[in-house]
Amino acid sequence: MPKRFQAAALVAAPSYPSAIAWSDENLIAVASDHLVTILNPAFISGPRGLITIQECKPYSIGVVKREDLLSGCLLSTCLHRDRHPCVESISWSPIGMAANSGCLLAVCTTEGRVKVYRPPFCDFGAEWIEVVDISDRIYDYFANIDFEELDNSAEFSAGEATEHADIDDIPISMPRKKHKLRRISDDGSRSSKGVNARSSESTNITKVMEIKSNKLKGENSRQIISITKSKGKPVREISSNCTLPQITPDEYASRCAMLHSLVVAWSPMLRFSSKNFPIPQNGSSSQFSVLAIGGKSGKISFWRISAPKCYSIEHSNIDPTLVQVGLLQAHNSWITAISWALLSSNSSNPQVLLVTGSSDGSVRIWTGYTEDLLNSVEVHHAPFSILREVTTANTIPISVLSICVPAQSLHQILLAIGKGSGSFDIWICDISSNKFENVGSYDTQGQVVTGLAWAFDGSSLYSCSQDNFVRGWVLHGNTLVEVPIPSNTLGLKNSTDLPDVFVSCLGVALSPGDLILAVVRNFDLDTLDHMYQARAHKAAVEFFWIGGQQIDALSNTSLEYGLEAFPDFSGKELATWESNILWSLKQYEDQDKPLVVWDVMVALLAFKRSIPKYVECVLVKWLSTFCLQSHVHHSTEKILSNVHKNLSNNSSRRLHLLNIICRCVMLTEMKADDINNKHQKSRGSEEEQLSVWMELLLNSEKELRERLMSLTFSAFITLTSHSSSTCVQASCWCPDGISQMERWVAQNHETAQVQLRALASEVVGLKRRILSTKHVEEEKCSYCLAPVPFESPEVAFCQGLECAGGDSQKHKLVRCAVSMQACPTIPLWFCKCCHRQASKLAPESLFKMPKYPPDFRSITESSVQEEISKPLCPYCGILLQRLQPEFLLSASPV
Repeated sequence: MPKRFQAAALVAAPSYPSAIAWSDENLIAVASDHLVTILNPAFISGPRGLITIQECKPYSIGVVKREDLLSGCLLSTCLHRDRHPCVESISWSPIGMAANSGCLLAVCTTEGRVKVYRPPFCDFGAEWIEVVDISDRIYDYFANIDFEELDNSAEFSAGEATEHADIDDIPISMPRKKHKLRRISDDGSRSSKGVNARSSESTNITKVMEIKSNKLKGENSRQIISITKSKGKPVREISSNCTLPQITPDEYASRCAMLHSLVVAWSPMLRFSSKNFPIPQNGSSSQFSVLAIGGKSGKISFWRISAPKCYSIEHSNIDPTLVQVGLLQAHNSWITAISWALLSSNSSNPQVLLVTGSSDGSVRIWTGYTEDLLNSVEVHHAPFSILREVTTANTIPISVLSICVPAQSLHQILLAIGKGSGSFDIWICDISSNKFENVGSYDTQGQVVTGLAWAFDGSSLYSCSQDNFVRGWVLHGNTLVEVPIPSNTLGLKNSTDLPDVFVSCLGVALSPGDLILAVVRNFDLDTLDHMYQARAHKAAVEFFWIGGQQIDALSNTSLEYGLEAFPDFSGKELATWESNILWSLKQYEDQDKPLVVWDVMVALLAFKRSIPKYVECVLVKWLSTFCLQSHVHHSTEKILSNVHKNLSNNSSRRLHLLNIICRCVMLTEMKADDINNKHQKSRGSEEEQLSVWMELLLNSEKELRERLMSLTFSAFITLTSHSSSTCVQASCWCPDGISQMERWVAQNHETAQVQLRALASEVVGLKRRILSTKHVEEEKCSYCLAPVPFESPEVAFCQGLECAGGDSQKHKLVRCAVSMQACPTIPLWFCKCCHRQASKLAPESLFKMPKYPPDFRSITESSVQEEISKPLCPYCGILLQRLQPEFLLSASPV
């Protein structure tokens, strides 16, 4: 194994495959025993979030006769003794699904329960908040149809769907030779070693579940029939006056399988255009994600959850819009793995791919469309059609799946299938020609494959298994070649002194920029000190650099950085790092990809400490793409000069990336407030060098500010020009801060762009013709109601109140980064990069601009009528947050 550069200890050990997940907002969730631990990879020794799994009351599904308890279909249920619920599967939603525009976390437990949680971003606690219990919705649906079997399996028979496995048929998470006897103490606690298998029955086996008779038989009575078997006590007989329906053992096992969920997976963010589909009238958003839940019955239930209509950091208790959109009989046995992918994301009706794996060894690929998922009304007919059955049923269960659609080839699918036998298969699929090819099967020492993750747009694959190894693979054509994982740690030291004695690996996850690999591994407790280490260290999350992973043979590996040698790095390694960093920055130019560049910034900072010249050369090479003639080789000074001239010809996303790099890498020694207020002065050669990047940053931010003001002025003109009968929906963006922006243009009249000056003049003339306007010319202090003059777009000082001694007390106020208005005394949006705050949100069109448009009128209509955008910083483009104390967990996009 390569050397880790940081690690975090866990107080509970994972038990199931894919026990770690990395979110789009840069948080890591680890499913370990009865806990889900949420970490910030930027501060792993800092605060954490927690989800504690509590035992749930069993659902009511009926009663069976005492003599039927040991029948074949109920034998595994009766033999099950584990009353301690564990986390079995976790999945992060796309960014933008939570009330604060963050991510939701779906958790599936060994009891078969599925719940969705949100971060406590304004509750000031470590325990995450339950949003919805989807298992209750699943139970309500099946109870309303009296648990009837539905024929929704397309070409597969639903009659064969409910196979109630005995102990030998249960999908494994670890070879049975690893299992050890579990001792149950008198008080119900357990002590065990090894790994809990996926076969842990979610039903509380000491009870036959209660049933709500009013739903099934029209009765109002409710009773719990307990079948206690501990300590040799006889089973209590069902009373003669029991009103619960008596069902057969097969019916009981079938209902258990219907309600028992095993795996969860969120789809990518899906959206529809208002031009093609009407905006929902129920207050939901035009953006949504689908949560797929696979169960023991072989069925997958699909739940459409809409993104919030508007985002807030004050009102967090917003119930999401949850709609069941389908129930699919995907396999004839347990669903053990689900993976999603998005095709043709730029079209008005995107197509999604769904890959499902089962305990019977079969893998199937399904396709669906956004329009069908949006308009689906028949639950028993899921809006998915089968594309291909990749593998048929066999004796080897599927443990994990990973699918990738390379950006360079949208019709190609890369599919990795991990198996319980310790091998994984690679399939390359061409959608356009419907060609599916198995390019090979690869062995991992006979242990269960517990993690698979594609990296670098499908060029590389990382796998892990319970043999305690993580392996790297590179795809050359149709051949997968094993390669060593890069061992260089970029000079960073492990922040936590943890032992290096592990017995198994339970999952891998990649950072948003694909430069860091996270691995969760269980400690070998027998080799730890039982008095100290074994008490606190059950498992660990390790982080490894993979930015130096060589994907293709580099034709030019010579040093181009003006130095002859670098410590701990060869020229080939540096060329590989440069190629992968530039690739990551290129991916972020896609507007649909969340701007979370923490791993890229950490890598550049690490290189800057030891090889500053190298970092400058990499960034200058990236900046050369800003120029119109980027293919022409120029000096660094020439390129930087051309960048200044071509800022208006570049997209807002590029400018956001430039601002983040300037602040977080090149000007990291300076405080954000000093940069914002221009307090620094150039002194000496070192500060003169910094002034080059400072000037580039200030010009880039000025360009973005002028784009925002031009949008605001243009929207104001459009709205005031409409008739009084035209009303703007509450969800539409409305311009604010017109007066403050007018004064900024007046103060910077000589340097402002011509179109901005023209729009400002038109706004002044229009306001004079309006008898009444909502835009206040003079602001008042929130504390003393004294006038607040406009002097700076960053901060404001009120004129203060006159005191007895002739002095005046002035208050310092923060100005909104979007509207330039003085912010009120309420919780504000906060940017972790530039440390600006905002009370308003910028329009979506600001972040989608390919360049400074020649005419803002052409995009004004869409800006006014569009949905409120995500809370993004207009100068950095990252997700805004609520400013929280250091002892609370928060995401670090940079």
